[in-house]
Amino acid sequence: MKREKPELVHFVSLGCDKNLVDSEVMLARLWDKGYRFTDDEEAADIAVVNTCCFVHDAQMESIETIIKLGKLKESSRCRALVVAGCLAERYRNEINNELPEVDALVGVNAISAIITAVMEKSETGCRHYFPDTGDINDEETPKRIITTGGYYTYLKIAEGCNKHCTFCIIPKIRGHYRSRTMESLLTESVNLVAGGVKELILVAQETTIYGTDIHGQKMLPQLLRKLCEIEGLKWIRLLYCYPEEIDDDLIAAIRDEEKICKYLDIPIQHGADRILKQMGRQTDREAINNLVMKLRQEVPGICLRTTLMTGFPGEKVSEHRVNLGLVKELCFDRLGVFAYSAEADTPAARFHGQVSNRVKEYRRKQLMKAQQKVAFNINKSLIDRKMTVFVEGTLNPEHESPPLPFVPMEDEKIYVARTYRDAPQIDGYLFFPSNREYESGDFAEVTVIAAQGYDLIGKELT
Repeated sequence: MKREKPELVHFVSLGCDKNLVDSEVMLARLWDKGYRFTDDEEAADIAVVNTCCFVHDAQMESIETIIKLGKLKESSRCRALVVAGCLAERYRNEINNELPEVDALVGVNAISAIITAVMEKSETGCRHYFPDTGDINDEETPKRIITTGGYYTYLKIAEGCNKHCTFCIIPKIRGHYRSRTMESLLTESVNLVAGGVKELILVAQETTIYGTDIHGQKMLPQLLRKLCEIEGLKWIRLLYCYPEEIDDDLIAAIRDEEKICKYLDIPIQHGADRILKQMGRQTDREAINNLVMKLRQEVPGICLRTTLMTGFPGEKVSEHRVNLGLVKELCFDRLGVFAYSAEADTPAARFHGQVSNRVKEYRRKQLMKAQQKVAFNINKSLIDRKMTVFVEGTLNPEHESPPLPFVPMEDEKIYVARTYRDAPQIDGYLFFPSNREYESGDFAEVTVIAAQGYDLIGKELT
């Protein structure tokens, strides 16, 4: 008997790394039910998009992707379009009324409904999957299809947020903070490492308060120490650590555990106390200064990343200058700058003194120009330093031509790598030539011999 071919799914994941984890869980569920995947949207039987709407630009990208995929139902074999994630959660009624091409909406707490969403056929309009419970999707052994290459991946340790910053819509979309159990995280991590993962990157809306809702105290240091016991795991990296929640136990874990990258992502948002208060942030400039000083004293060589925002409602020229001063004085190794986006249903969107887009963008560019000088000087200070690097792959000489200060030998390849100072996708790279055969996920020992802007050039140690 001739077997039917499996239906093909074209899956698009938008937004942050936390959203990517949700996408990977949905991919695994679909695979287990016999669905297969295609990058060719014209060949897809079903299209799924996991959306983002954190800021206006992300919202527009999600809407444009939905409209594009919706046209497949007219021009190709596609029979269904499923929209999941934050945009579906936040604007379910608007999507239902204004985007008739959508067949099903899957909320952020309804990952398990993805199978029903793609299987069920309805002629009566868009089907909704939004459970009343806010419980986190937490299985003993959550299955994922890793989409980052298999040698590094993200571990989402919690869902939701309790901070309620005045500019942020996430708590209304994702709900209150819910930690995953440590048992489930350790089980998942062991499975990921057994599958070839060498670097785990811990993420949540806020990683620092992990466990407080379950145990009544912060359990991130304990989780980190247990993860360090996993044989075969080489690097652990921390993102999204709110400054006011970084305590001595966490600092000690980062300092003492060899597997934990001496790297910390600390979203600060602003340097002026009045703006921080208006944002609903629970820190001030003095506390930020003291924390940065303490981290650098306690963890020698630590790489610090942060984010700043320009054009928050009511931001004065003098307060923008305070932000500029923070960039120049604290010399963060990595820094991202975002222009404020007024999001509906957030308190800040109703504040007086909304700043024009032109001014927001001008201030953003000023901050980035100041940071560029800081970052380039820091990179130059790393010359002659020996480093262990994580190999990502090789440069294709036909398509990429970085400004290397050497000509590789005929039998050499140019490898692309990351140091402990570089998170994937957001930081820089280190390039080094070698006639050895490295695979993605291997580690190499190099000496930094040059700095090229945000990137480094290395020489392999023999």
